Amino acid sequence: MARALVNNPVVILADEPTAALDSETAESVMTLILSFKEKGATVLVATHDDKVAKLGDRILRINDGRLITSSEMAKS
Repeated sequence: MARALVNNPVVILADEPTAALDSETAESVMTLILSFKEKGATVLVATHDDKVAKLGDRILRINDGRLITSSEMAKS
């Protein structure tokens, strides 16, 4: 992950970035990844973890290769 982020990418594609991590480390990883969004990067995260998904601005749910829901998250 460090190698991917060191050059300040403008697009980040993260496939299950927290899958094998304890909750504290997973939170740190997501904080780091989302900090790039604050710098203007586009961040796409594929996950099965609802807690991780809820950190995003938009959630797309896919089942059997079909988009089943799309929702914009209200950020306060």
